Amino acid sequence: QVQVVESGGGLVQPGGSLRLSCATSGVSLRYYAVAWFRQAPGGEREGVSCISTDDGIQYYVDSVKGRFTISRDNAKRTVYLQMNNLKPGDTAVYYCATRYIECSARDYVFDYWGQGTQVTVSS
Repeated sequence: QVQVVESGGGLVQPGGSLRLSCATSGVSLRYYAVAWFRQAPGGEREGVSCISTDDGIQYYVDSVKGRFTISRDNAKRTVYLQMNNLKPGDTAVYYCATRYIECSARDYVFDYWGQGTQVTVSS
């Protein structure tokens, strides 16, 4: 049984940092790509970042490049999203998702999803 659990969200001031964690079970990160998506109130779900399998190639949406970093710990089956210099526009529920092998910005191709964690950037 595959499980995906996000943690690390919270309230932070503009310019602050948070690190999100995505703990998985039932999959090997050697063979499963992991992505972060986010959905703001009234908005559509947006792909934020993805890390692929063995080669560890990382993808980022333009709006977070230079501020967010995705990484993984295969032994812990956990993927992290380090978010620096946060802006009010980053406020959203952040979801972690995984699928076999390939990254994608299309949420509908991902098979397993977490419940989401709220990130609020506000002064």
